[in-house]
Amino acid sequence: MSNSASRPSPEPREGYRAFRPITTRWMDNDVYGHVNNVVYYSWFDTAVNAYLIEQGVLDIHAGGIIGLVIETQCNYFASLAFPQTIEAGIRVAQLGKSSVRYEVGLFAQGEPLCAAKGHFVHVYVDRETRRPVELPQALRIVLEKLQ
Repeated sequence: MSNSASRPSPEPREGYRAFRPITTRWMDNDVYGHVNNVVYYSWFDTAVNAYLIEQGVLDIHAGGIIGLVIETQCNYFASLAFPQTIEAGIRVAQLGKSSVRYEVGLFAQGEPLCAAKGHFVHVYVDRETRRPVELPQALRIVLEKLQ
């Protein structure tokens, strides 16, 4: 297979199951006038964790389990910059016994194709022991809706 055949490309909104708006901030821009690449990773976390909190399956302060990121990656296709509203599309690509691969598409508001797309893998662990635990049923039900 040639290198160009495997090159990632932007995806349409229809590929994602849930969306959440993210407001850019002045500090997100770098000296080149666009959002710095490290900010995209924080948007991945924000989109997924806010969704899980809103669905009532993640308690970041007192919950018995937490998700630890063990892998993350991003491809960039178009610049984003303050002041833009970003729409983060999320989906679940793989659902394991204790792990989840989330995929996130970052869209400029109203744009049909993502400006960036990436993924991260959470392994869910016991808050105290940090040992992997099976996904609770309530969490699994919410995640299945994102597949």
